[in-house]
Amino acid sequence: MFLEHNSQLSFYRLPFGAVTCGTEVTLRLSVSGAGIPHSVRCIISEDAGDEQTLDMAFVFEAVGASIYSCTVIMPSQPQLMWYYFVLEYDGGTVYYGNNPLCLGGTGESSEEVPVCRYQITVYDKEYKTPEWFRESVAYQIFPDRFFNGNQNGDFCLNRNGIIKHEWGEMPYYKSEQFGGDYLSNDFFGGNLKGIMEKLPYLKELGVSVIYLNPVFKAYSNHRYDTGDYETIDPILGTEEDFSRLCSEAGKLGIRIILDGVFNHTGSNSKYFNKNGEYDSIGAYQSESSPYRDWFRFGKTRDDYECWWGMKTLPHTEETSKSFQDYIACGENSIIKKWLRLGASGWRLDVVDELPDFFVRLLRENAKAVYPEAVMIGEVWEDASNKISYGERRGYFLGDELDSVMNYPLRSAVIDAALMRIDAPEFSKRLMSLKENYPPQAFNACLNMVSSHDVERIFTLMGGVPKPADKDEQAEFRLLGEAYELASKRALLVAALQMTLPGVPCIYYGDEIGMEGFADPFCRGSFDWSRTENNVFAEQYKVWVRLRNETGALKRGEFEPVYAIGPVFGFIRYTEAEKYIIIANFSSEFEKIRLDAGRFGAREIKSVLGEEHRTSPDGIYWIDMPEHWVKVFAVQ
Repeated sequence: MFLEHNSQLSFYRLPFGAVTCGTEVTLRLSVSGAGIPHSVRCIISEDAGDEQTLDMAFVFEAVGASIYSCTVIMPSQPQLMWYYFVLEYDGGTVYYGNNPLCLGGTGESSEEVPVCRYQITVYDKEYKTPEWFRESVAYQIFPDRFFNGNQNGDFCLNRNGIIKHEWGEMPYYKSEQFGGDYLSNDFFGGNLKGIMEKLPYLKELGVSVIYLNPVFKAYSNHRYDTGDYETIDPILGTEEDFSRLCSEAGKLGIRIILDGVFNHTGSNSKYFNKNGEYDSIGAYQSESSPYRDWFRFGKTRDDYECWWGMKTLPHTEETSKSFQDYIACGENSIIKKWLRLGASGWRLDVVDELPDFFVRLLRENAKAVYPEAVMIGEVWEDASNKISYGERRGYFLGDELDSVMNYPLRSAVIDAALMRIDAPEFSKRLMSLKENYPPQAFNACLNMVSSHDVERIFTLMGGVPKPADKDEQAEFRLLGEAYELASKRALLVAALQMTLPGVPCIYYGDEIGMEGFADPFCRGSFDWSRTENNVFAEQYKVWVRLRNETGALKRGEFEPVYAIGPVFGFIRYTEAEKYIIIANFSSEFEKIRLDAGRFGAREIKSVLGEEHRTSPDGIYWIDMPEHWVKVFAVQ
């Protein structure tokens, strides 16, 4: 007996993917070798509700298989729905559910109720994400490490307890370098004036969004230990500098997105004030502090909840009305203030540690000031079905996030580029996201491959094992064949970033091949000497330019067209244009047979080469060099 359901084919599930509330969804199951079953049923349930059993009717026979069908109306409230199938016949009972990786598509039969069930994301029909963001190329800047715009290069500003590095030195990476505790108080002096000075560089690169890691006053160089949400860190500049940055960037068509760290503050902050350095009565200092109910204390003031056990990062209490007003709801709230000063949106740090109601408050109040503000969440998994602290999160149901950092795509791209997975597996991972995410969210995902939290893509693409010793990591550089291999693979990854759906995000320095393992090695100072006569950088710019100049790559539909062995191909298309992109992840030459007839591809022309081919049936034999990407315009 053989059962089949493929949630990614319209024959089996119509319409495809996530749907709006109240949509009628038709589900089909193909059955062969079972004779006439006693019953064929679909078991469907709301995320936390009772199961509903639907009888599936025989509708027709196709290629020796009996096709059974049922139609279900999605609920009126946004949520996830789950389903699987049950067939009873003379030989017993068989179940059919999602595949073991829960990636959607073709599932598998079992003798027990499936653990992995098929997902349908049901979202609010009013859900919108900003169009300007979906068509952008983003650039992430770790402010301390980008550029110092002060003419004399100084940046201390009479601050005590700071370690000053010379530009280009290695960031401190061991506790003993800080004197015993890992303090992250070593600085290089990058600032807002420096970013302003380099705006022409970013414009030439093709950037239209700058995502800034935290810029508010803090003790550390990373500034995730916020000291004062109302004040730009003096080392970076002033409020006027920030407003001017937004203005000058805007003149070049570049928007600014801020990093919002609202799950915790710094212990050395005006709100907690554990060190007594602020002119305020902090929550740590007194039970009568106006900030006392912002934090979670036990029996003593030293017994307070903190982020991942780090005593320098006390947890905030999002149920506090005064905290809600200060951050989100008040007329002069933090969210609103910085949008009014020129920001175009927020990236929400560790959003899965913020309760859903608070994320909704952030979105509602941001959109009230600027309806086109973008709200991006830091989520490392599939954001449509994320469970955090035992609760299903509602990020993409319509009233929370517009976008997330696309770590699942990052993982898939890296695994494919390093040949840890083949093209069919790569395709399955991409299609799972397309299936589970509302299209407006899928096309707004922040497609990053490096960040301040993970290894740089160039280092990973060398394929060299990570040294266990920190000193060895600090000294590590790719050389010879490993460097050449990394260059090829990193450009292939950049090509996919610029051609796949979503918003490509360049981590500062990736475009010039900067190297580094994870924090702090991925946070080195930008090597400006490598921006001139850099072959890698020039090739990188070609892919950014192609993305910016091609409507189908910015807003087109996406569909895989080839996935065999190490070669993956897909099409991006609008009503006006079609492009076929083919990537060879292998270190070997590959010759593929591409059947693009169903897309009307009777003539194709290479966008970045000289190939110009015609075929009456849309079938082409295409040569794919090692670690290579080709882009064909369908004529």
